[in-house]
Amino acid sequence: MKWKEIPKPIKVRLVTSFFNRTVSFAIMPFMALLFVDAFNKVIAGLFLISTVFLSFFIGLIGGYLADRFPRKRLLVLSTTATGLMFLTMTISLAVNQMVAFTIAYAIFTVTSNIGRPAMGAIIIDATTPDNRRAVYAIDYWLINLSIALGTALGGWLYVSNRLFLFSLLTCTSLLLPVAYHFLLDESKHVWRKQPFRSVLTDITNSYRIAWRDRPFVKVVLGSMCILAAEFSMGSYVAVRLADEFKTVEVGSLLVNGVRMVSLINIENTILVVCLTFFIQRLANRFSSRKTLIAGLALYLIGYMTVTSANSMTVLLTFIFIATIGELLYSPTLNAEKANMMPEDKRGAYSAFAGTSHAGADLISRSTIILGAVLAPFMMSVYIGLIVFLGLVLAYSGLYMKEVVETKRNVS
Repeated sequence: MKWKEIPKPIKVRLVTSFFNRTVSFAIMPFMALLFVDAFNKVIAGLFLISTVFLSFFIGLIGGYLADRFPRKRLLVLSTTATGLMFLTMTISLAVNQMVAFTIAYAIFTVTSNIGRPAMGAIIIDATTPDNRRAVYAIDYWLINLSIALGTALGGWLYVSNRLFLFSLLTCTSLLLPVAYHFLLDESKHVWRKQPFRSVLTDITNSYRIAWRDRPFVKVVLGSMCILAAEFSMGSYVAVRLADEFKTVEVGSLLVNGVRMVSLINIENTILVVCLTFFIQRLANRFSSRKTLIAGLALYLIGYMTVTSANSMTVLLTFIFIATIGELLYSPTLNAEKANMMPEDKRGAYSAFAGTSHAGADLISRSTIILGAVLAPFMMSVYIGLIVFLGLVLAYSGLYMKEVVETKRNVS
């Protein structure tokens, strides 16, 4: 798909998200380290887990609002509030007030998640089943390019220029609502005035429909388990390498645990940037089922090893294997998931699908606590079992129903 063929709402989302995510990933992968340094592993883990539960419930409310409020207005308000929270975090960090920083981060969890379903619904509205996989591949490519640039910034500047990074993130976050206000078209969704009790009932009914869609629920739960391995890079693996990785001298460069995490993320995202479209052309020769299984098998092997390895060579080799698997499975899974969403419930379904990220966050952040009592090898087994469960759930949700229906038609 050429750039000029991409719908305007998607162009706005791709460009704005690219710049914002670039700066975000200079900071967010190290957020667990920031809270661990300020408090301790247990308190940091419990706090981050609590924000996951908060994200879950706020995301559900955001999905309900996305189906009733004009989506552009919801995006502008939520991103404005998010930018103000980053400003608060930056000021708190400058004056070394970690309690205020922690409160601002908790509020940021609310503001960022309440507008996310609206953007997800806008993207699905602007695409068709024919071009959706191509759009997700482009989005995936840009996401990883921004991650590569962001982690490069974070790896080299986080320790010595942390305040500068937060200031940069504040500026980009405050520009997002301006871009959405002037570049996005207004949504046609209209809010219907209802009593408070009726609103609560309506929210429950909206998600009851999604929850009763068992194949979709399986795919969402499967995505949650799969993403948990990748998300653990910013929690358990980052903390473990910071503590256990022995500094390696590469030429005149000293690579410590924090920089090792940065190198892993940089390799992952550079491979995605360079190989996404080549791998997609290769994957198009095979059925989506084979692509999904092969990709997740490589992904499982790669992240199981990275979870416990301490060798620079082993870490870089197996993140390569995990990345190839990621390139195979991710665009297919995302496109198939979007195709399952009813047109009139895309806000609610997008929010429900977003719970996979909240669940993955919960699992990955709980590994900080588990890692305090389990050996790294056992953590690898734990991650491997979770990803395998995700493969089984996603596959059965997407394809087993089709197999059952085919058998019934034959009989």
